[in-house]
Amino acid sequence: MAKTMKGAGIFLAQFAGDSEPFNSLPSIAKWAAGLGYEGIQIPTWDTRLFDLRKAAESKTYADEVNGIAAEAGVAVTELSTHLQGQLVAVHPAYDEQFDGFAPPEVHNNPKARQEWAVEQVMLAAKASRNMGLDVTVSFTGALAFPYLYPWPQRPAGLVEEAFGELARRWKPILDIYEDNGVDIGYEIHPGEDVFDGITFEMFLERLGGHPRCTINYDPSHFVLQQLDYLAFIDIYHERISAFHVKDAEFNPTGRQGVYSGYQDWTNRAGRFRSLGDGQVDFGGIFSRLAQYDYDSWAVLEWECCLKHPEDGAAEGAPFIKNHIIRVTETAFDDFAGGDTDRDTIRKMMGIS
Repeated sequence: MAKTMKGAGIFLAQFAGDSEPFNSLPSIAKWAAGLGYEGIQIPTWDTRLFDLRKAAESKTYADEVNGIAAEAGVAVTELSTHLQGQLVAVHPAYDEQFDGFAPPEVHNNPKARQEWAVEQVMLAAKASRNMGLDVTVSFTGALAFPYLYPWPQRPAGLVEEAFGELARRWKPILDIYEDNGVDIGYEIHPGEDVFDGITFEMFLERLGGHPRCTINYDPSHFVLQQLDYLAFIDIYHERISAFHVKDAEFNPTGRQGVYSGYQDWTNRAGRFRSLGDGQVDFGGIFSRLAQYDYDSWAVLEWECCLKHPEDGAAEGAPFIKNHIIRVTETAFDDFAGGDTDRDTIRKMMGIS
C-alpha cells in the first residue's frame, strides 16, 4: 500500500517560555492546533511542558499527556532528547558551555553529568513506549569535533578512538530502545561527531548496524555544509525515521564561506531561515521521501535569524501541508492497461 507522511507537526523547544500560551502543555498545544498543526514534538528537558521521569514510570501520566494533546486537537509526534543526548559525549573544551544543559547538581562534574544524561535518554525510551511512540529524536554528542579541521595534524587513531568510544557509550542506550521497540533518530548536525553521511556510517559500523540507530533528517544543516541533501535521502532513506522541516541559505562572498568568519547568525554566509525564505528545495525533498514510503511526521523546527518566531510558526503549518504528497494508489496509465496472462505475454514476444 502507498504511504503518505503525517503533518504538519511543530517542535515546541524554540517556542516554550514563561508566559502564556507557551508555559504549559495544554496552552501551547492549543496554540499549535490553532495555527493548523496536527502534531507536537515535545522537548523532554522542559519541565514546564513535560515530566520525563514521570512519563517513563507512570503509564497513567503518559496517557494524561496524550490526552492533553488530543483535547487540544493534536498528537504527540516524538519526544526530543537533543540536549541530554548532547551530554552523553562532551569534549572537555565544551564542559562549561554544556553544563547549562544539565541540572546544577552535576555542574563541574563531567562524569556525573554524563551519567545523568544517559539515564535521561534511557527514560525517554520507556516514556515513548508508555505513550505509544515508536521514534525519539536526539543528538549523538561529540568527542572529535574540535579536531574537525586536519590542522594541526590529527594523531593517527584519534578519530577511530573517538567513534569507538561514542559507540561504546550509546550501545547500551540503544539496547534499551530495542527492548522498548523505539528508534532514536539522530539529528545529523555540526557540533556532533555525527554531522554528515560518512560520520553516520562510521558510527553505525561501530554499533554493529544497530537497528535502533536511525536518522532525524534536517536539510538545513546540509545546506550550510554544501552537502547534496537529496542524494542523502537516496542513500540513507532506510534509516530515516524522523524529519525536521527547516530552511536555510548559503551565500558565500569574497570574504567568507562555509566557516563564516566567526560572524553572528545575521551576518553569516550560511544561516537558518523560516520556511520558504531560504534555498532548500522542499519540493524535491517531499518527493524523495514520498518515493521511499516515508510515513512518519513532517515537523517544523523553526530557527530564523530575521523573522519573528510567531510569524514563522504561523507560516509553517500551511507550508508543510502544501508540500505533503498524498501518495497515489494507482499508476497514472492504468486506464490504458488490459488483462494479460503468461501465454499472452509469451506470444507478444514470439516465444513458443
